[in-house]
Amino acid sequence: MIVHNVVILGASGYTGAELVRLISTHPSLRIHALSGERKAGMAYGDVFPHLRHLSLPVLQKIEEINFAGVDLVFCALPHATSQAVIAALPTGLRVVDLSADFRLRDLAAYEKWYGQPHAAPQLQAEAVYGLTEFYRDQIRSARLVAGTGCNAATGQYALCPLIADGVIDLDEIVIDLKAGVSGAGRALKENLLHAELSEGTHSYSAGGKHRHLGEFDQEFSALAGRRVQVQFTPHLLPMNRGILATVYVRGTPEDIHASLARRYGSEPFLKVLPFGGLPSTRDVRGSNYVHIGVVGDRIAGRAVVVAVLDNLTKGSSGQALQNANLMLGLEETTGLLMAPVFP
Repeated sequence: MIVHNVVILGASGYTGAELVRLISTHPSLRIHALSGERKAGMAYGDVFPHLRHLSLPVLQKIEEINFAGVDLVFCALPHATSQAVIAALPTGLRVVDLSADFRLRDLAAYEKWYGQPHAAPQLQAEAVYGLTEFYRDQIRSARLVAGTGCNAATGQYALCPLIADGVIDLDEIVIDLKAGVSGAGRALKENLLHAELSEGTHSYSAGGKHRHLGEFDQEFSALAGRRVQVQFTPHLLPMNRGILATVYVRGTPEDIHASLARRYGSEPFLKVLPFGGLPSTRDVRGSNYVHIGVVGDRIAGRAVVVAVLDNLTKGSSGQALQNANLMLGLEETTGLLMAPVFP
């Protein structure tokens, strides 16, 4: 069996730790190096005690890493950091980026949503969007894959087949989304302190301000062959993991359910519930699975689609590993078939 050497940049964050957890049981990947700028020199088990049973490299600064013999790099760095770092990597390396830096194909759209010009436009031109089930063939041959936003992935799994099949009104789409706090990253933030966050919930980036709208605009419009703009409001819940998107659409509920069941029937990680069933974040926690349910509304000709996933796994690191498997010619599901954690 061929073993591929991989490097994880930004391994001291939540998505980096999730990658380490997943790769630790992967039969064809070996972690060659781990970077963590502020924690360089520390043993990985001291940063993440739940992984202290693993034999892992000590955290390094990126410039200290020797990339000789490395087959693929996972870049789990903060937004607006990955561009310069990836541009400086050896040109033969294959890269899966987990940040937002290469998700938007239009450079003007990137500047609009992220407030600064793109620093590596030559790389953006070759980046493949990392929604695995919809870009599988392109991902296999890609050198650079841009992972999706976790909120964006959840909404797209609920809606992409419906837009492609023309079974919903494209001008009446509302996405009401609830997300766990780990989606905000590991950096210390006052509004994420336990006393500030627990025992309540709140919406944020309402009124069309959330950056993942750039991904919705890009992907939905491409599928429809016309401009599609959705209403999207995310809410922060006092839970560690999970995203639940409740999507309100106009269309025949049975046709909507049939479209999703047909599109995802052979997908290993996407499970469409029987008509009328509703999913829960607790049923996908710690896994690479997505559960989707459809119910009819009391108003004729309207439906509710609910999609759930774990933001750190299928919404980020699990998706990254799924894409890396394709890029390295491995079975797509390798290292990702673990059951969800319950309770």
